[in-house]
Amino acid sequence: MGHIAIIGGTGLTSLNNLEVLRREMVQTPYGVPSGPLIWGSLAGREVVFLARHGYGHTIPPHRVNFRANLWALNHVGAEHIIAVNAVGGIAASMSPARLVVPNQLIDYTWSRQNTFFEDGLRSVVHIDFTEPYCETLRQEIIHSANKADLDLVEQGTYAVTQGPRLETAAEIDRLEQDGCDIVGMTGMPEAALARELELCYASLAVVANWAAGRGSGEITMAEIEQNLVAGMQHVRLLLEQTISNY
Repeated sequence: MGHIAIIGGTGLTSLNNLEVLRREMVQTPYGVPSGPLIWGSLAGREVVFLARHGYGHTIPPHRVNFRANLWALNHVGAEHIIAVNAVGGIAASMSPARLVVPNQLIDYTWSRQNTFFEDGLRSVVHIDFTEPYCETLRQEIIHSANKADLDLVEQGTYAVTQGPRLETAAEIDRLEQDGCDIVGMTGMPEAALARELELCYASLAVVANWAAGRGSGEITMAEIEQNLVAGMQHVRLLLEQTISNY
């Protein structure tokens, strides 16, 4: 089996329970990844960790070099990727600090470098993206959450917006009408690039706040950080459980 990789989002720039073995900066044809790949031992398995926004959390969502990140992980032999995403809750069930394993997404981003299939092709390539996440890995995360008695929403549709600003209340109303349950800024093109590389990729989303117009007032960074502290404790437990089972 190939290596398991974890891509950390907002609130997960490091894994406290990861025993670090080495760091590796990978050069890619698409530029520099968000940071060095960190190799370590988690639950007795070797894993590779990458902080999507950089280890100082300085890269905004629309400036993440998704192609370099995915190419680097694939290059070092990662075949299974658990991507942690901080999101806003739209549906009533998606309350702050809850964990969600989305099964669908809608991409509202623009102008991002979103494919490896551009130049030097023998023929035009269209990947099948009917089911954007790897169901095998999704089910393993769900099974692990049940085993660890962690509260988890087992499906949902992830709206991926451009950022870095948060959405208006009217935009969230529109997303809800479109059938979206959660909203974030980093789910795409990451998921599609993983599919292009034939990687088994799933998202583990943490609700950081109620989306615009769904909570009691203005969304503050203090509120987001507070919810992420609680949510990420569960994420770390779930990652350890999932990797030990996988």
